[in-house]
Amino acid sequence: MAARGWLTPRRHSATARSVLAGEASAEAARKTAQALEAEVPEAVAEAAGPAPALPEVIEPEFPVAGDDLAAAFFDLDNTVMQGAAIFHFGRGLYKREFFRRRELARFAWQQAWFRLAGVEDPEHMQDARDSALSIVKGHRVSELMSIGEEIYDEYMAERIWPGTRALAQAHLDAGQKVWLVTAAPVETATIIARRLGLTGALGTVAESVDGVYTGRLVGEPLHGPAKAEAVRALAAAEGLDLERCAAYSDSHNDIPMLSLVGHPYAINPDTKLRRHAREHDWRLRDYRTGRKAVKVGVPAAAGVGAIAGGAAAAIALHRRRK
Repeated sequence: MAARGWLTPRRHSATARSVLAGEASAEAARKTAQALEAEVPEAVAEAAGPAPALPEVIEPEFPVAGDDLAAAFFDLDNTVMQGAAIFHFGRGLYKREFFRRRELARFAWQQAWFRLAGVEDPEHMQDARDSALSIVKGHRVSELMSIGEEIYDEYMAERIWPGTRALAQAHLDAGQKVWLVTAAPVETATIIARRLGLTGALGTVAESVDGVYTGRLVGEPLHGPAKAEAVRALAAAEGLDLERCAAYSDSHNDIPMLSLVGHPYAINPDTKLRRHAREHDWRLRDYRTGRKAVKVGVPAAAGVGAIAGGAAAAIALHRRRK
C-alpha cells in the first residue's frame, strides 16, 4: 500500500474508480456466468456453431488440461471480433431510431474533440460520458439485451476471428473458464460470450435500479487499468492463480491486464503492443491477411458514449460507399 503514497488526489481518485469498476464488473460477470451455466448446453453449442480448427499449433504444454487454477481472458475488439463491438451496437441502435440526429451530431463532435486534442481531459471525458449515458437512461436493461441479440446476428457474428475463437476453444477443451474483457457494456459482452459458448464477460457496468438504467456508470469504463482490476477481482473470487492464467489482446492499452498473467499473448497487435511483446518475449499471433484490419476510432474513455460515436462513423462510411 505504501507504494501508492505518491499518487496525487486526482490520480488516487482515478485509481479508486478503476478498482470500483473492476470489482463491479467481476461481480456482474460471475452472476451472468451462473445464468449461462444454467442454460441447456446443446442450445449454447448450437448458438456458438462449430469451433474452427486452430490455424497453427499451440505450445503442447499450454493450455494445461485439468488445471482448475487457470483461466483465459480475451479482449474483445480486434482480438476476438473485427472492429469495435460498440461500433456495431451503435449502428443497430441508430437503425432502430434509438436516438436522434441531433444527439448524433453532439456525440460526433465530442468524438472529434478527443481525436484532435490527443489528450483525455477529465472534464471533457466526464461530459461525454454523462451525455452519452442519457441515451440509455430510463430504458430497461432487458430491452437493450433483446436488441443486442438482434444486433449480434446482424453485424457481429460474421466478424469473429476464427483463429482467436479457436484459441478460446482450446482453453475450454482443457476444462478452463474463458472470459471476455472489454470496455463495451457488460450486457453486450455477455451476449457475445454466450453466443460463442464462453464462460462469461467482464465489461463496463452501467448502473440500474429495478432493471432500469439510471444514466450513471459504476466506477468508470472498463479500460486500461480498470480491466486489470476486473481480472484481479475475478481471479480472487474464483480462486485462480494468475501466473497460470492467459490473457489475449491487440492493444497496448491492455498491457496492465496482460502483465498480470503468466501467459500473455499479443493478438493482431498494434505497433506499441508488438514492440512491447517482443521486448518481453510474449507470444504473438496475427490472424489478419492482406491489409491490416481498420480499427474504428472509438475512444474507450467515452464509455457508453461510444455508441453514438460508432453510429456516426457507420453513417459516414455508408455515405462514402454510395
